[in-house]
Order: sequence, then structure tokens, then C-alpha cells
Amino acid sequence: MNLQSPKVKVSKSPEAVFNVLSDVKNFESLMPENISKFELLEDDKFLFALKGMPEIVLKKKEVIPPNKIVLGAAGGKIDFALTVNIDNIDDASSEVQLHFTGDINPMMAMMIKNPITKFIETLVTNIPQNV
Repeated sequence: MNLQSPKVKVSKSPEAVFNVLSDVKNFESLMPENISKFELLEDDKFLFALKGMPEIVLKKKEVIPPNKIVLGAAGGKIDFALTVNIDNIDDASSEVQLHFTGDINPMMAMMIKNPITKFIETLVTNIPQNV
């Protein structure tokens, strides 16, 4: 399953955006209002839960400064990745888009497509105010 968020413009350089988003503790400020738990487990790993959903652990898997950060599932039943792509517009602004990719069976994909789409859209919408 592949999903992508809309692109959002951020009034910061790609390096500035990358520096904030590469520190996983900053993802807490991007989370939706219905978050019920956020816990930093290690410097590159965090756990979160949304009301009515199971806990999810994400770990930083790959970084390519200043354009890409890949967070992947750290345990759990579903193998997936959340990729942050940061594109340069000019020295003072950049564009950010999130991509979700997962090896999910079709039945499960039907159930989680809408919640995941809404989740990544919320994350990306919160980036400009929190970076």
C-alpha cells in the first residue's frame, strides 16, 4: 500500500526543516489531537498511540541530509515505512511531503487506508507551524 500526503510549503530552509524532523522527539508536536500516548524510547525511536488504535513504534531507519528521513515500524504485525521528503524551493523555503509504504494485505488495507491517510495529512499540515 502506498499513500502520500499533500505537499506543504515551509518558510524555512531544507536544512532547518531536516534538523527539526530528524530529532524524533519533535514528532510529538505534529501528532493529531486524538493522540493518547507519546513516549520517546531511544534517541531514534518513539512510541505513539491514537485513541482507539494500537500502539505504534517508529524508528529512524535512514537519513539523507537535508532531503529525506525514513521512519520504519519497529516491531508489530505490519511492516511499513513513513518517509519525509524535503525539497528545496529557495534559500528560505522548502516543500515537505510524507509517503507511507507498507506490505499490507488487501483486507487490512481497506480498513486502515482512511485513518492512515488522515494521519499523514495531519502530520504534514502541522509541520509549517512546528518547525
